[in-house]
Amino acid sequence: MTGLWVLLAAIVAATALGLTLRRRDGRFRPGRRGGAAPAPVAPPAPAASEAPAAGSLAAELSALGQPGGEQATLLQFSTAFCAPCRTTRVVLADVARIVPGVAHIEVDAEEHLDLVRRLGIRRTPTVLVLDADAREISRASGAPPSRAAVIAALGPAVPLDEDLR
Repeated sequence: MTGLWVLLAAIVAATALGLTLRRRDGRFRPGRRGGAAPAPVAPPAPAASEAPAAGSLAAELSALGQPGGEQATLLQFSTAFCAPCRTTRVVLADVARIVPGVAHIEVDAEEHLDLVRRLGIRRTPTVLVLDADAREISRASGAPPSRAAVIAALGPAVPLDEDLR
């Protein structure tokens, strides 16, 4: 009889854990660097001659040969055999196409393990929403986020028209 109770408790615990993980899957949450929204008035952009500081995320993006967006960047970490990564790629590319000043950059997590470790990427796809200064605003991992969720996550970095919200 005790074994039956143990089995029942394990099933309940596994179900609760599964539901919790499913609820978090693909949802944006504040970024690891504090996640505070940037000030309403953006500081002046650095002069064109100024290079990003070594070791910064902006420098990493430059090293990849893919500059970030003027207002925000959707940075996607993917792997070759990740099926949800393909759907995420389509959603993010669509948002970058319709929202001015937003760029979508896809990074192969297997080729850039140092960056993956530094940013705390645990699974693919993981999407980081970066502001114009390449500071992390929010992130989502797991299931592909919806277009509406991506546009809402851009809110702190990009002034959006009402018809996009």
